[in-house]
This record gives sequence, C-alpha cells and structure tokens, in this order.
Amino acid sequence: MKILIFGRGAIGTQYAWAFEKAGHDVEFYVRKGRRDQYGPYVDLKISDARQKKIVEEKWPVRLTEEISSSKKYDLIFLSINPDQVKEAAKVISPVIGDATLLFFNNFGKDPFKATSPVPEDQIVVGFPGAGGGFEGSKLYGNMFKQVQIGIRDNAPKAREKAVIELFKSAGFKPALKKDIRSFLINHYAANAAMEAEVLKHGSFENVAKNSDALADMIRNIREMVPYLKALNVHLDMMTRILSVLPPTAVGKLLRKTLYAPGTMAYEALAHNHYKAGYSVKEIVKEATSSGMRLQRMESALRASGTEII
Repeated sequence: MKILIFGRGAIGTQYAWAFEKAGHDVEFYVRKGRRDQYGPYVDLKISDARQKKIVEEKWPVRLTEEISSSKKYDLIFLSINPDQVKEAAKVISPVIGDATLLFFNNFGKDPFKATSPVPEDQIVVGFPGAGGGFEGSKLYGNMFKQVQIGIRDNAPKAREKAVIELFKSAGFKPALKKDIRSFLINHYAANAAMEAEVLKHGSFENVAKNSDALADMIRNIREMVPYLKALNVHLDMMTRILSVLPPTAVGKLLRKTLYAPGTMAYEALAHNHYKAGYSVKEIVKEATSSGMRLQRMESALRASGTEII
C-alpha cells in the first residue's frame, strides 16, 4: 500500500515506521521549510508491545513538501492536533483522488464534518494505541498492539476492510467500533482532563510525577461525566471505572506504576511538548453554551491566563 503520512508527529511516525517494516511504501508530507529542519532520519526509542521490547533505531524517512493527486496514494494517514484538522482538510481535499483518508486523531467533534470537503465515503475513522513526543530528531514513544477502527454498518465496508488489513499486516490487532463517536469523545474528555492539569502545573512531565495532579485529573474526568451524558455519549469502561474509584488512591497508583520514572509511559509524557489547553477550552465553551458549568476545567483555564469565552 502506498501511504502518505500527513505531518511528522509522534503518532504518525510510529505507525509509519511499523507500516514500512511490514513492506508498505511510506512518505511524509511536511510544511515548506520543515524537510530541511527535520532532516532525513528519526532516532526511535519505542516501547513496541507487538514485539514486547524497546526498539532503538536510526530510521531513514522520506519527506515531501508537495503533494498532488498524480501520486495516487492508497491511503492518507491523518493524526495531528485537533486544532489543525480544518486546515489539513483544505490541503488534502484537492489532491486526495481515490485515496482513503484515515482520520486517526484525538478529536471531540464529528470527524466527517471536520474534514469536509473530503468525500465522506472516502473517510475511515479510527483511534491510535500510541503516544509519545520528540526531542529534536529523537522520538520517545509507546505503541500498543490494539488500535480502534470505526465501522458504520454491521460489517466493514471496502475501505474499512483495507484499513483493517493494513494494521493486521503490520502486526496490530484492530478492535472494531460501531460507536466510534462515543469512543473518540470519551478519550477527548480524558485528554482534556490531563491537559487541564498541564495548564496548572506547567508540563506533561510535571503532571506525570505528581500524584496530586494525577488525582485531580481523575476528578476532572468525574466532573465531565454529566457533560458526556448530555451529549448522548456512551461512557466507556475506563471512564466508568475512574468515575467511581477514589482519586487520591488512583493518583498514587498511577505515579508508582504507569508513570514511575524510567517507564516508557513516563518518558513519552516527559517528551510531549504539545501546547495544552485547546481541548479544555473547547469543552468548556460547549458545556457553557448548553447551560452546564465545568468549574474545575474553568479554573484550570484561569490558572493559565486563558480567557473563557
């Protein structure tokens, strides 16, 4: 399969590496001037659950600053920041041809509307099982075996089948989701809960090493449960569990296990330099417009000096 990875972010880069290792033809699209800035390779340090090992490799990559329909990609892989989706769709729509757009984002709205004017029947929506961040050319990442793929009928359609087979060919285990909307919004809210603490504590690393901040992240998730229900979102298992367990105990447990210094989960967060706050502001804005108040989330915005609209 000929695959274009839109951008050279931490998520897209890890899957691009896995796809290429499985024999697929992979290329990255980057903004003008970024090809020279990024350079011709990526230093990888990935905890790869498929192989149950830490992979360290200097991986040569192909970057392009020009895309066109004449290149005839089979798949365009979109995994970018949620605030970049609208502009990305404008770039992709004139050149997509007959390619499938895999929308593989953390996102809290309708992905089909957000990627208009890309034809809806050419879009497959999924969610990664990976995370991480860059320090220069070095990528610190976590990549799990399972990925989520949305299907709109009882059985996958042709493009959905092709995406499922792509991931299987690279050793991943696709989990099929009929209600991918609920899945995305659950995770978007969980991400916003983490970002709210980043706004208060200054960085993802500061949150990861602070059990009180992790406990407050759980409290943020709890606060958003009525908001999620008002959106007719089916609460996933993790959201339900975290909404009943004692936050202080969970925060301490996360600090000692998942985010213990030296673990790859800690490394991935420590090198995540994404500017937090967009998802927090978006959720607060939508909740307020529907007559709901998210006091904890609003407080986090105020702590960062962000105006609440």
